[in-house]
Amino acid sequence: MGEIDRELACKTHVMIIPFPAQGHMSPMMQFSKRLAFKGVKVTMVVPLKLQDSMQILYDSPLISLECITFDFGKDEIPNDMQSYMGFMKLKITTVLPELLEKQENNGCPVKFLVIDSLFPSGVEMCHQFGLRGAPFFTQSCAVNAIYLNVLQGRLKIPFDKGLSNFSLPSLPVLDTVDMPSNVIGTFPDLWAYFSRQFSGLEKADWVFLNSFDKLETEEAKWLASHCPLTTVGPAIPSMYLDKKLPNDKKYGISLYKPEAEVCLNWLDERDPGTVVYISFGSVDKLSQEYMEEIGRGLLKSNSFFLWAIRDSEREKLSSDFISESSEKGLIVSWCPQLDVLAHRAVGSFMSHCGWNSTLEALSLGVPVVAVPVWFDQPTNGKYIVDIWRVGVRVPVDESGMVSREDVAACIMDAMEGDSKEEIRENALKWRQVAIEAMDEGGSSDRNIDDFISKLVSS
Repeated sequence: MGEIDRELACKTHVMIIPFPAQGHMSPMMQFSKRLAFKGVKVTMVVPLKLQDSMQILYDSPLISLECITFDFGKDEIPNDMQSYMGFMKLKITTVLPELLEKQENNGCPVKFLVIDSLFPSGVEMCHQFGLRGAPFFTQSCAVNAIYLNVLQGRLKIPFDKGLSNFSLPSLPVLDTVDMPSNVIGTFPDLWAYFSRQFSGLEKADWVFLNSFDKLETEEAKWLASHCPLTTVGPAIPSMYLDKKLPNDKKYGISLYKPEAEVCLNWLDERDPGTVVYISFGSVDKLSQEYMEEIGRGLLKSNSFFLWAIRDSEREKLSSDFISESSEKGLIVSWCPQLDVLAHRAVGSFMSHCGWNSTLEALSLGVPVVAVPVWFDQPTNGKYIVDIWRVGVRVPVDESGMVSREDVAACIMDAMEGDSKEEIRENALKWRQVAIEAMDEGGSSDRNIDDFISKLVSS
């Protein structure tokens, strides 16, 4: 380890196990970098298929990888989401003893486990191996507060979709359209699985969550009254925030190859604030009709646009739209999203409102055109528009479909309408608050320091 304090590093050795999905691995990698920057040894467990392509661009001898396979055997292929989640947990529990033994044989045994909350009963798993541990939640305080309210019986599910004006502790008044889809019954088979994230939380040594105190003040306080919650976000690369971690400009984990040069060169040719950037994340799948309405709305808005569409989704765009949009738009398979959001040409971000994308928009001060689809996204969309007031939300009809007219109107409102100045000002305000949270002495920085201090003293 060179000049690094080996005794301190080994005394605080943390193993971090994210769920093997882009939106989970990225923030947990950023948490790893923060710990390593402060002298903690971190071992991160990642899928074997990323071994060759993965780049830890924050170069630290204190971060190491353990690569494991999540491949399915012939008789193991799951036929539903709950089976898939259970399979993933089984893989981790099977390989974990070997990983821990390896670290002990190397003379630097693991002292603490951080396990993605999607692996249920993570706290119990940690204690089973005689280690202290913490789940890491990659969704917002608000969404987790809704889940916990359901478990405590304040909100009965499945519930009548005609109900509205839900009043729950620490949360704003919510309507059905603001609720996570796995709560309102869109995915009833998943609720039993998701609810297990909260099993044994009161016995956890810490509960880490990718948010920051001033963003979700009341929600964080309420959760902290039920478990040892510690906010450690926003977990995005340091060079977009406090700039304390040298060269930390990328997550270092990507399941897709971004067309970086193409995107940035195209943006360089556009005037400041004239481009709408559109991305629906790494998982969402939209219908062909939905994609057509989004595309036609973009054309009606007459704005320049940069649309990141995974190859598997791109075939849903009509050839007529692709031809008609060639002068106004650039369509790519994947973008370097942080670089794009930070570019002077980008005036708004049409987003599915996944939590990572939401934090990135807030941290970079970019107004949002909210088009939430499922899971936690509707709740994030509610906060973007009505609580933090950094965006506008595209309405949907009873079937969940958007219209090209509404898409165009919302883009124009965010880019040049009456709402533009207010949401831009609010977005820049939240950017400064996000920077302060991660800066030296900021709330999340203090929380990380406190965690390390207790590791050292135990």
